[in-house]
Amino acid sequence: MIILDKVSKAYNKGAPALNDVSLHIEKGEFVFIVGDSGAGKSTLIRLLLREEIPTSGKVFVNNTDLSKLKHRKIPIFRRGVGVVFQDFRLLKDRNVYENVAFAQLIVQKPAKEIRRNVPAMLSMVGLAEKYKARPKELSGGEQQRVALARALVNRPPILLCDEPTGNLDPKNSWEIMKLLEEINRRGTTVVVVTHNSEIVNAMQKRVITMRRGVIVSDEKKGGYIYED
Repeated sequence: MIILDKVSKAYNKGAPALNDVSLHIEKGEFVFIVGDSGAGKSTLIRLLLREEIPTSGKVFVNNTDLSKLKHRKIPIFRRGVGVVFQDFRLLKDRNVYENVAFAQLIVQKPAKEIRRNVPAMLSMVGLAEKYKARPKELSGGEQQRVALARALVNRPPILLCDEPTGNLDPKNSWEIMKLLEEINRRGTTVVVVTHNSEIVNAMQKRVITMRRGVIVSDEKKGGYIYED
């Protein structure tokens, strides 16, 4: 599902952002990636999205060798990877329904399917009654639910979450994590980059800890072990 084979990534001079990293994430796993700022987490996400290519080594996502992926095929590849960011990245001039439908329009889904899929996804994230609301009318937790619905409406096998609770209070953070757990139970591979030690320690999922561009710990049911 996700494989990094001896991957390094260097930017100009200085220490590499990733240094000889090898990693396997199987289909259906729920994985936390933790570490301090500068550990290499953001670089890892960019590599998985084919926003960057490694200086050396190989990256495979959904059985695709990303180093051999032609530029024109990158948008097609990314349809198989849902992404949720800390800052939601919703379209402010569109309502909830239109934000989620936008992901379906990009892949040219028929209107009949969009009318069926979008309400079903909004129902799953608990926002069926707010389909006409604009992002500014929603709480932070609700906006992140819309972002989740948009990321999942095309049913990608992998969901990448980059600090999905970073702008949320504890109550909304836990609600988002419960949603991610439910999404994972339905078969989606979920990878979460986070600094939220309370959530990581409580959920007892696989935890990969990074430090200065390398993986220093990979625990099947781990906790947040970062030490400065």
